Order: sequence, then C-alpha cells, then structure tokens
Amino acid sequence: MSMIKPPHIPPSEITSEEIWQTRRRWLRLAGLGAVAVGAGGLGPAIAGAAEAARPPLASAPNPAYRLDEKLTSEKDITSYNNFYEFGTGKTDPMEYAGDMNTRPWTVSVEGEVARPRVFDIDDLLKLAPMEERIYRLRCVEAWSMVIPWVGYPLSALLREVQPTGNAKYVEFVTALEPEAMPGVRAGILDWPYVEGLRMDEAMHPLTLLVFGLYGKLLPNQDGAPLRVAVPWKYGFKSGKSIVRIRLLEKMPVTSWAKAAANEYGFYANVNPEVPHPRWSQATERRIGDGFFAPRAKTLMFNGYGDQVASLYQGMDLRRYY
Repeated sequence: MSMIKPPHIPPSEITSEEIWQTRRRWLRLAGLGAVAVGAGGLGPAIAGAAEAARPPLASAPNPAYRLDEKLTSEKDITSYNNFYEFGTGKTDPMEYAGDMNTRPWTVSVEGEVARPRVFDIDDLLKLAPMEERIYRLRCVEAWSMVIPWVGYPLSALLREVQPTGNAKYVEFVTALEPEAMPGVRAGILDWPYVEGLRMDEAMHPLTLLVFGLYGKLLPNQDGAPLRVAVPWKYGFKSGKSIVRIRLLEKMPVTSWAKAAANEYGFYANVNPEVPHPRWSQATERRIGDGFFAPRAKTLMFNGYGDQVASLYQGMDLRRYY
C-alpha cells in the first residue's frame, strides 16, 4: 500500500506519539486556532473528527441573501465534493485534502491593477466584515446543495488593488501541491486549475469571496482557505484554494473550457434549456434528500435571474454557455 508523506511539522505542534499511533492523524496549530489537517486517506471517521476541530468564523447573517430552503447538512457539504486535484470520486477530497497545507498561505493579486499586492490569508480575513449568505450550489452533474457560506463580496478585494480601465476579466488560479494532491498525477486537466469571470460578474454583489461555511473556517475539501462562490453559475466556475488572482484585458483560457470546450463554456450560467452533451440539465437532485426523492426543476440562472439577467442582455445564451 502506498503512503502519502506528511508535511513537515515542528515537534512542538505534534500530538503525543501514543495518540498519533493509535489514531494515525496529527494536529497542527494554525493562525486562528487548532486545525486538524492530517486526515488524508484515513476514511470518513477520521475526517469527521478533523471537521469538528475547525475554528469558528464570526459573521453576521445577511437577510438579503438567504434562501427559504432547507440547508444541506454540514456532513454532506464536507463529504460530497468535486475537487479533482484530490481525485475524481466524490469522497476523495474528504479523504485526501487533509494533507494540503493551508498555513502559511498568500494570494497574489496582479495584472491590470494600479496596486498589485500579495495578501496574507490573515490580512484577507480582516479586509472586510464577514457575513453569512445562503446560496445554492448547482453542479453540472445535475445535483445541487444549499450552503450557508461565510465571506464578503469579491469586489471588496478587487477595489483594494484598484483595477485599471483595461481590466475586462478576472482569472483565478488554484494551488498546486503535487505531493498532497494525488489527483493531479492523473493528468485529467492541465494543472493548475484556472477559472475566470467577466469583470462585471466578478464585481457583482452576489459574487462572494468565501472563507467558511456553517460558521466555521472552510475545510480543505471545500476550498480552504479561500474560494469564490458565484451562485448563478455551475459549481466548477467557483475556484477553490486560490493562490493567484489576475485581472486581464483578454478572456482567460479556463481549465474545463480548454479540456472540453463543447461541454464547458466560459460563462457556465445555469440554463436548463441548454443540456449538457451527455445528460439533461432540466432537473436536479438535491444532495441529502435521498437518491429516489423527486427531482427539482432547474431554475434559470439557478434562481438568481432577477439579480443577474441584465448582465447578459442581448447575448445568445445557447451559444455563450
């Protein structure tokens, strides 16, 4: 059986040898508290213990962004994920993402900006007031969740670096840690993972820079230490574990559009009238409701049409999918 080499941890930050030998996991002190990071490959029981150790993240509920829908359980949100850097199975991120180091962590914001900067994750956590928003996450595989994200508008960060008049697009680049990410060895995509938005999409108040969920810091499998959430688009548009943000004049070549342009377009707006080439997008299955529960009708723009439809006025949404 192959073993994944753990990251280097100072002796002062490791639990006793007896606990390590019996439970085969370690704890490490992060900037905001004790975070369990060593659940990679040890199964749901150990991963569940790591989730319980995530520090709280203070925030205020934002009533303007709350759905009157049943929330997906924290257990489902943290155990059923798409994060191909850790594998293509839905439980692979939960099992392997614990080996990804999220402290220290910096994010470079560069390109068409007047004030390029490299932000430390703790500085980003203090950049703007945290708020809780309840958003749908709609995945192209025709399943969905309702998640209480914690973060603040991405526009707060972008304004901090002062975009120039040439900035038309925003590109997000995900971390690449081959030793901790077994999925990147499979060559499914051209790593690192790249996603992007048009500038007006990125500045829209619905677009959230996310640091937590259910009132706690993000777990690694959900995109720690920061990701974006773009609720009117399919989930693959919401980049995870971001290390670089670039403002560009030209549209970036995103990972899935590069790998399969006939299936994954740049815009990726939820549109039930445009089926995926291999399945329909007209209905969806809500995770947690049971496999045989009635499927829900997919809503245009994932139900956020009143807020975002004007962004695409005059566009052929069958062509620009």
